[in-house]
Amino acid sequence: MKYLFQLFSLRPHRPYPSRFLSFVNPVINYNLKPRSTPAIMKLENSQYGFIFSPQLTTVLQVFDKYKYEIRLCGGAVRDILLGKTPTDLDFATTATPDEMVEMMAKENIRIVNKGGLKHGTVTSHVDGVNFELTTLRIDVVTDGRHADVEYTKDWALDAGRRDLTVNSMFLGMDGTVYDYFNGYEDLKKRQIRFVGDPKLRITEDYLRILRYFRFYGCLATAPNLHDEYILEAIQEKGSGLKQISGERIWSELHKILEGNYGPDIMRTILKLGLSPYIGLPEKPNVDEFDKVINRTKGLKLQPITMLIPFLKDVHDMNELNNRLKFRVFDRDLGLFLIHSRDEKWTPDTIKMNKIKIIQNPTKQGVMKEYIEQLLKYNNDRTILEEFEKWTPLKFPITGNMIKNHGVKDGKKIGIILRKLIEYWADDDFQTDIEELLNLIPKAEDELCHSFKTSKKNT
Repeated sequence: MKYLFQLFSLRPHRPYPSRFLSFVNPVINYNLKPRSTPAIMKLENSQYGFIFSPQLTTVLQVFDKYKYEIRLCGGAVRDILLGKTPTDLDFATTATPDEMVEMMAKENIRIVNKGGLKHGTVTSHVDGVNFELTTLRIDVVTDGRHADVEYTKDWALDAGRRDLTVNSMFLGMDGTVYDYFNGYEDLKKRQIRFVGDPKLRITEDYLRILRYFRFYGCLATAPNLHDEYILEAIQEKGSGLKQISGERIWSELHKILEGNYGPDIMRTILKLGLSPYIGLPEKPNVDEFDKVINRTKGLKLQPITMLIPFLKDVHDMNELNNRLKFRVFDRDLGLFLIHSRDEKWTPDTIKMNKIKIIQNPTKQGVMKEYIEQLLKYNNDRTILEEFEKWTPLKFPITGNMIKNHGVKDGKKIGIILRKLIEYWADDDFQTDIEELLNLIPKAEDELCHSFKTSKKNT
């Protein structure tokens, strides 16, 4: 009962700093209580019937046979109400994990990913399709990252533990929409609210700060219509993001930057003082960020590309990588942009980078994307158009072909191969195979000369 009192209590309003008044939308009431009649409508089969695959029907028949209620939950319900096809179907149920395991075993339905059992989630596998089935639960103890849960049969209590009202609805298999916290009204208004007091909900899991911004980007109708008390809560509790793993932060930040209003939301995040908690410098270069965003309008930037303006050097990039634990693609793209963003591009630069791409056949797509991101970052649109139209060519000469021409040393073959690609580029990639093979002696002579010069200088 203490948990419920905290969850649904009205928190006093505090004045918000005047510099953020442009974000204010003072219509939200935080005295949320679960509605007594949560069934708000019944959808037509045409609106949601597509979810009933043969595999799902098999699972639902098991729950019906053993008399346990099951409903679609979370983002899938939100998407269906928006007329979208959800990418994932997650279900909530009154059955406990042990009860689900027992009845699935009796019906010969395989359970996979058994690590989820400790969190109340059973993943059933039917004919190549997985379904996550989670027992209704409440958070008893939270530490800002994890929660100790207790199972319940009360749908309102489970809805009350979810972060945002638009994510707290359920859909019964008969089409009934269950909405305990006016999530449907918020969805129609494109309004993002926490279930209960934002400060309490953020304290339970600090990642909810970034989840709020992500869903704002997905649903809001304008970039800066945030409610003042929500921003106040985020500013007050923002340091809690230090407790959240870099991988989880980057996962959310990546989606924010890819979504609607990404740059505007990023500016809001920085104004709220969250920079040092997500790996950015304490005083990021916002002016440079604004310049890059303004000059790249209409261009598709990678999320990491959008963060580079905030960083002044490789040290800053390494610090960001240490915090967010980038995948190799993002880390190397960031370092490439830091190293190359001040270079002036010339016809020779273009040719040199085409050569590099061709010399790395297994990484051609990645390297081409890196260069295109650099050209977008610097707004070199004419060169960008040329690069986007250019398809990396496959070099027609192989190492074995060079070996058959009398070059036996493997290391030497590799160097000659790279040299032949340079000759090929000099001729705008027109030289045919026979001519290229005839250039092997020239490449050997240059290699020999280079070796002698290097030895003489040492």
